[in-house]
Amino acid sequence: MKNLILLAVVVAMCGCAPKDYKDATLPVEERVEALLSQMTLEEKVGQMSQYCGVEHVRVRDMRIAQKRKKIAANDDANAYYPGINADTLLRWTEEGKIGSYLHVLTVEEANMLQEHAMRSRLGIPLIFGIDAIHGNALAPDNTNYPTNIGLACSFNPDMAYKIARQTAKEMRAMNMHWTFNPNVDVARDGRWGRCGETYGEDTYLVGSMGVASVKGYQGNLDSQDDVLACIKHLIAGSQSVNGSNAAPTDVSERTLREVFLPPYERCLTEVKAGSLMTAHNEISGIPCHASKWLMEDVMRGECGFEGFVVSDWMDIERLHNLHAVAENRKEAFYQSIMAGMDMHMHGIYWFDEVIELVREGRIPESRIDESVRRILTAKFRLGLFENPYADVEQGAKVRLCEEHRQTALEAARQSIVLVKNDGILPLDVRKYKRVMVTGVNADDQGILGDWSSKQRPENVTTILEGLREVAPQTEFVFVNQGVYPNKMKQEKVDEAVRKARTADLNIVVVGEQGARYMKGRTCGENRDRANIELLGLQEELVRRVAASGKPTIMVVVAGRPQNVEWADENLPAILYAWEPGMYGGQAVAEILYGKVNPSAKMSMTIPRGSGQIGVYYNYKPSHYFHKYLDQNPYPLYHFGYGLSYTTFEYSDLSLSTEKISADGTVDVEVTITNTGERDGVEIAQLYIRDCYSSVTRPVKELKDFARVELKAGESKLVKFTITPDKLQFYNADMQRIVEPGEFKVMVGSSSRDEDLMTASFVVE
Repeated sequence: MKNLILLAVVVAMCGCAPKDYKDATLPVEERVEALLSQMTLEEKVGQMSQYCGVEHVRVRDMRIAQKRKKIAANDDANAYYPGINADTLLRWTEEGKIGSYLHVLTVEEANMLQEHAMRSRLGIPLIFGIDAIHGNALAPDNTNYPTNIGLACSFNPDMAYKIARQTAKEMRAMNMHWTFNPNVDVARDGRWGRCGETYGEDTYLVGSMGVASVKGYQGNLDSQDDVLACIKHLIAGSQSVNGSNAAPTDVSERTLREVFLPPYERCLTEVKAGSLMTAHNEISGIPCHASKWLMEDVMRGECGFEGFVVSDWMDIERLHNLHAVAENRKEAFYQSIMAGMDMHMHGIYWFDEVIELVREGRIPESRIDESVRRILTAKFRLGLFENPYADVEQGAKVRLCEEHRQTALEAARQSIVLVKNDGILPLDVRKYKRVMVTGVNADDQGILGDWSSKQRPENVTTILEGLREVAPQTEFVFVNQGVYPNKMKQEKVDEAVRKARTADLNIVVVGEQGARYMKGRTCGENRDRANIELLGLQEELVRRVAASGKPTIMVVVAGRPQNVEWADENLPAILYAWEPGMYGGQAVAEILYGKVNPSAKMSMTIPRGSGQIGVYYNYKPSHYFHKYLDQNPYPLYHFGYGLSYTTFEYSDLSLSTEKISADGTVDVEVTITNTGERDGVEIAQLYIRDCYSSVTRPVKELKDFARVELKAGESKLVKFTITPDKLQFYNADMQRIVEPGEFKVMVGSSSRDEDLMTASFVVE
């Protein structure tokens, strides 16, 4: 009898034994709960703690010691850990007090840190995050693609997917698992330094490119080629009160829901983005890092977000020391966690003070468990428990491989917009035998844009190098204007003017310096401007070179709009290259010499000057009711505008029906013909206007687009389908509805009225 009782006890004990979280055959949910049940409070909060990599800390401490100066509170790039060194971080890693690192830029450091994590009591692997914004370019020796603002000009979500997929492979080759991209905020102010990170000004285009990028990064989150995406920055930081990063944003809930939220919604409903990052700014007086309405009510409640929320760089602390909504740092941590924050992006006080908040009973440990579940779920899905290391030799075969290089080149070709051509392009090598090239970024890595490290020269083709490769029989005379537009020297401008007179043709490269490693960069994160005029002596350079009497072409390299109105009125050709990446120089040259037929269209409206800031294509009916006294009120280059070396004609626009119910659909058909002599790609755009509505609606909104390849003389029938979601808007009670009435359909080559054919239908 005793033996039977003992056997029953043993069986019962076996049945209640905790499951092994290291068992890869178990479902992820069971593994998470098995691990969570064994974790101490300290180990849980450790998973919510992220730090900068040890090499970053070592270098920063060395530089601080050498300069012997304090770090300014708003100097984000130089944030550091007073009293904490690299050895401390390694010890904390082994104690399970750190769950994530960022600013780890080599596979060797990533593997080393992972080794220390494996020595912790539970052996929970680290997740490495990095700003892989346009390729894993912040780490050396990786493929550098065009920045997002230029990529969006391709109107090619398939290309966005392809780049994200390749970026994910290069990241995993370096043992990096989590990209702080895509940035799906809508860019509405050209003074904002981060326009280049975004996909432009249109909600639908931003959402389409964002969804494709999330798909590319994450795959199914079940293979060694997948990484976690992070949609950011929640929300509306691009429309701050003064155009600067982190300044207050004061917009209505209607504007938030109609303009800024849809890309986030799509990235959570059409695909399941695994993480999101909150924004530096405040909305309606509530800093985004303390907004329960944004993180919990909208993202989790309305959009079904299941991943984890990460703070931006030290922004939780700024609830106290900047926004002044928390009396002290500990109170800031409390507010952010209770609002929905899951992980703290770097800082040394979070760990101890969050534990204190739990011990004091202010934060329930069950709330900590929620965050840890989300973080552990990502780590299990990424396979980090089974494969915490990367193979250095195998990874070297993936990074900068030929396939990825070709994608970077093709993406650059598709991202460069021809905005003016009086017939001088494509260039005739027989006619222009001596060409003077000058301007910032003409022979520099500034074409890489922000979030790029300095690359090996052999891995970057500058514009000057591209010209010499594409037209080797041409004599290119280069006058170096330096790399910083605001530090140009008068004598170099004078030299360019002299040499312009002896050339057959002049090419002037204007714009800004966005490369992150350049100390004097003028564009990118935290490089906001009061205006969008050409910096330094660039305007003088362009005008005086043009005054030489020789044909002068402008190439714009920048991550945001530049005022080039004078050039548009006086030069025969302008190419807007944005920040075209590592092979941007080759792509620019191929377009100038006609090796490639340009197809890109503007993803952001280009104003005539700073006074027009706030200009975008989807304005309300009263926007231009009264005109400016001193300037043409309409933009220089409209959203969706771009030229080709061939011509396209739209005809036979038709709708499948003239009347539908509120849940009905309309098929839109249009014929596009290549009426020129060259093969080309046209980007057809479909816009809709609700003609009369209970609240004011934009004069037009992009609802679909298509890239159409057409051989010379070829015609194709292009079809769009208008579904109820494309007709919905928020009524006066903030309910999303389709309202009865007339809707205008516009199809054409840009958002300009003169480029659009129109038809209409009625919702009954």
